Amino acid sequence: MDLDDIVVWEKARAGLKKFWGYEQFRPYQGEAVMAILNHQDALVMMPTGAGKSICFQLPALLQSGLTLVVSPLVSLMENQVRTLQQRHLPAELIHSQLSANQRRQALWKLEHQQLRLLYLSPESLVSLPLWQRLCHPQQQIEALILDEAHCIVQWGGDFRPVYRRLGAIRPGLQGANLGQKNPSLSIAAFTATADPQTQQEILSVLGLKDPQLLRASPYRPNLGLQVSIAWTAACRRHQILNFMLAHAGASGLVYTASRRSSEGLAAWLQAQGQQTMPYHAGLSPAQRRQIETALVGR
Repeated sequence: MDLDDIVVWEKARAGLKKFWGYEQFRPYQGEAVMAILNHQDALVMMPTGAGKSICFQLPALLQSGLTLVVSPLVSLMENQVRTLQQRHLPAELIHSQLSANQRRQALWKLEHQQLRLLYLSPESLVSLPLWQRLCHPQQQIEALILDEAHCIVQWGGDFRPVYRRLGAIRPGLQGANLGQKNPSLSIAAFTATADPQTQQEILSVLGLKDPQLLRASPYRPNLGLQVSIAWTAACRRHQILNFMLAHAGASGLVYTASRRSSEGLAAWLQAQGQQTMPYHAGLSPAQRRQIETALVGR
């Protein structure tokens, strides 16, 4: 490290201690933080639970401008922003399920430069009301973060095609501000799952420039894979029930092939005395928030 890097590194370590109480970075966290603080593009692959959020939250809190975080899931955004706000840190979110009043409050904070982190769905990022505010000459944007960046490949076709437009965000913002406020706007993409082909597609779609590539092993010793054969739907249900009975007091997720299947399985498990709830896109935002709140409280 040269002298400038040492200064930045010490600043980052001090911030880690101040905001989270940690003395040391986990593997690859420090390198990712340094890349963003140095306005360098990055592709970061770290397994779930390795602390990816700190990699972009910490630089955002140490910089004077705004960091945009694009996230595909409302529940993920809300959990992260709730945690930051509980620490009295300047973070907010905007997505389609907000009430009109909540959206006005978030936009007011954005207009008055009261935020360091703004979480957005990709669709919200390119919406006209928000885009006009982001392009204001006084708006200083430090970085664009793509969380769960593999969605660019998995969802960027027919499901959520706006993901394919994210590569135009940096030149759009820099052009709107004539390069004065966002001359070094960097992009960092984070994911836990990306094979070599997916990595190359992420780099291409986002137009990353000489990116820092940080690749941690996806292997997690606390996870295991097991295959169990069930010849009928009834057999499958009873296997799930037996598994739940053998892990009484634990929590988990059961994925089904359709909304109807999730509702039918949840009702059957409830009849067997198990605390279960169906969760899918067919529920109203209020119903989903209620279920998420109930699960967090367990």
